[in-house]
Amino acid sequence: MEDQEIVNEFLIESNENLGRLDQEMVELERRPNDAELLASVFRTFHTVKGTCGFLGYAKLERVAHQAENVLSQMRSGSLRLTSDLASLILQAMDVLRRHLTSIEASGQEASEDSSDLCRRLEEAARGDAGPAAATPAPPPEAEVAAQKAGVADSAIRVDVHLLDKLMNLVGELVLARNQILQFSAQQEGSALGATSQRLNLITSELQEGVMKTRMQPIGVVWNKLPRLVRDVATACGKQIALEMEGAETEMDKTIIESIKDPLTHIVRNCGDHGIERPEVRVGRGKPAQGRICLRAFHEGGQVIIEIGDDGAGVDTAKVKAKAIQNGLIRPDQAELMGEREALNLLFLAGFSTAEKVTNVSGRGVGMDVVRTNIEKIGGTVDLSSRLGEGTTVKLKIPLTLAIIPGLVVTLGDQRSAPRNGKTGAGGEQFVIPQVSLVELVRLDGEAALRSIERIRGTSVYRLRGDLLPIVYLREVLGMEGGGSGSGVVNIAVLQAEDRQFGLVVDGVKDTQEIVVKPLGKHLKGLSCYAGATIMGDGRVALILDVLGIAQKCGEVAGGRERTREEAVTRQENAADSRQTFLLFGAGPFKRLAVPLSLVARLEEFPLSRVERAGNRLVVQYRGRILPLVPLAPILEPGCEDTAGSQDPVQAIVFDDGDRRIGLLVDQLVDIVDDTVTIRQASGRKGLLGSAVIGKQVTDMLDLDAVIAAASGDQPREETEAADGATVMLADGSPFSRGILRASLEMAGYRVVEASSTDEALRQLARVKVNVVLTALDLPGGGGCQFLEKMRREPSLAGVPALALADSAEEAGLQTPGSFQSCLIRGDRESMLRSIHRLASALDATTPAPELVGEKG
Repeated sequence: MEDQEIVNEFLIESNENLGRLDQEMVELERRPNDAELLASVFRTFHTVKGTCGFLGYAKLERVAHQAENVLSQMRSGSLRLTSDLASLILQAMDVLRRHLTSIEASGQEASEDSSDLCRRLEEAARGDAGPAAATPAPPPEAEVAAQKAGVADSAIRVDVHLLDKLMNLVGELVLARNQILQFSAQQEGSALGATSQRLNLITSELQEGVMKTRMQPIGVVWNKLPRLVRDVATACGKQIALEMEGAETEMDKTIIESIKDPLTHIVRNCGDHGIERPEVRVGRGKPAQGRICLRAFHEGGQVIIEIGDDGAGVDTAKVKAKAIQNGLIRPDQAELMGEREALNLLFLAGFSTAEKVTNVSGRGVGMDVVRTNIEKIGGTVDLSSRLGEGTTVKLKIPLTLAIIPGLVVTLGDQRSAPRNGKTGAGGEQFVIPQVSLVELVRLDGEAALRSIERIRGTSVYRLRGDLLPIVYLREVLGMEGGGSGSGVVNIAVLQAEDRQFGLVVDGVKDTQEIVVKPLGKHLKGLSCYAGATIMGDGRVALILDVLGIAQKCGEVAGGRERTREEAVTRQENAADSRQTFLLFGAGPFKRLAVPLSLVARLEEFPLSRVERAGNRLVVQYRGRILPLVPLAPILEPGCEDTAGSQDPVQAIVFDDGDRRIGLLVDQLVDIVDDTVTIRQASGRKGLLGSAVIGKQVTDMLDLDAVIAAASGDQPREETEAADGATVMLADGSPFSRGILRASLEMAGYRVVEASSTDEALRQLARVKVNVVLTALDLPGGGGCQFLEKMRREPSLAGVPALALADSAEEAGLQTPGSFQSCLIRGDRESMLRSIHRLASALDATTPAPELVGEKG
């Protein structure tokens, strides 16, 4: 397909050149001494000859070459143009044209013999040419091909400036269309409605057609990269292969021009910094030839370009050391930096890890240019790397900058999504680019009051189990006023790089295609705006810069690294021992933790709503009476309750279906994703022990013991310490799994979770476990069926299994011998003793737990 496109371009260009030559040769015959005209004719033949040679058309190349020799002698003054010479050159042009016609028709040059013409041209170049021979009749196939419409007739060349002017005019037409549509929507029963809809349809089709004329395949830029890779490989003494996928992906010509330099810098860095020398690669077990891969594809209204290599990757420790050496960061900052933050240092101006300056790199100019140029056109850059495996740079780029779809929102307008199409009176209008919009959330009545919570001074909304940071547009822009006053909260969920956040606005109108107008120079420093547009009512609306708002509010700068690592963590295998913890403080315990999976909600209750029932604090909550238990006095008897006297009181609500309780705490600290690495048992009631979470020592809350203490139950006795065995925990209840996992991990066990029979079997196929702990009501067939499937596998037949029942009656119904023991789900001490006994019995014969497939 690509070769045919090249041939078509060659046919169009060559036919254009020959058409121009007809006129120029006739004019040259009248003015044989016009050196400039003669030079133009010579250059045209030279161009045709060079292209023929490149594509392998030998007959065409030979004729064009001989004609070029004649013209060369004319330019040097050795020959003078005569009527016979002019006729001879015109004959050569006719032969060239017949060959082009044959190539278009059949893909092959014409079968006619041009040797006689070439001989006469050669004689003419030596100065001994005779009279021009009669033009031979074209072969039959040439006549048939000539009767067909040629590819040269199907395309014309248009000046880019004319296309830009057309695009600007279409933009103005779109603005006029929007104004007419808005006006007609306000006229009831008007005949203008049908006409305006017709105008809308025609304008949309015209806009689409003009935008297509500006589209070019990204291969236009990629065509220069093979030479660049070859030069870099030669200069650095490396072997590099370049692979390109998706070269036909189309983008606006303006965008194409803007990404040339960034792509050049990235590919050069891949070759110089990424790919190792052949002997180094062979020593590391890699092929001697390195690989750079370019991919381009459309996704979500954007063009995604990925540039990856299979080289050495980025050594973040070396990057940090270089940044400290250059005075860009302090050593204490480097210690706190995550991998993503360290990789972002590569985008700082003047930063380079090259040991010396060469003609390829080392001057510190490159990745900062990439980010600057890409962000100028509304794109983003993401860098990921694995040491020893390679690096990938991902560019997200808009299709066009001229006309984009956007969501119109308002501040000060009390209506949301009006159905009559009329614009609300008053209110400032803003436009959110639709490419950044994920979804819209509308909260009414009580839901609007209780659904948005606060953690460490940041508003959050729990969206399908995930905490979504909330930003108020009115506060970001520094506008006065208290919102719409309608009791409705409109949240636009936006995507800024790899992080989502919610933008609260007063009103949501409709989506429109808007014409982007750049801001003036004096407004360029406003990071919250990406441009402006003219709305249908003639007013100017500012286009919001989603990334700029996120950076201003710290949603990207402060939270991006943690969010990306959470996304990576979710993709890791389920055997990973990472958990998400809620950190909080209560009384003298400034850093407590509980698995977030156990938390139903985070609530704030006005002190006026807190009541007493039976000498206990309670609150009316969702149609039920919720007990409120101050946590500090449970953990430290005699300690003053400071949480219950705050206004509002902060409560962590736990709900496992049967039990619901609200623990009153002094403050919510953070939510972190981490692995319990260092453990120390605790003898204090209500605490499982201490662990290092988020690089700080944190007390782990024993939720079971706290709930029992709040209910007046007897405290449980201590159990023996574990020996580090691996336990498979299979239970369909996230709440139950969370409590059991916390107890097992603080006892020293490594825990592998599963929520169904199929997931448990998949985990057992990957991870070697010492004991299986399964609920009898495990989804996917139940615990007994899961055990039967386990026993059919030879490698799992000897793994001891314990069952968890909801009651003593259910536990007594189990067939002896099917499980080693059947325990009541809430009896933690019996569970730990049983696991310890089984793991200890196997310890003498069972090797340390290991991942299957990594042995040896």
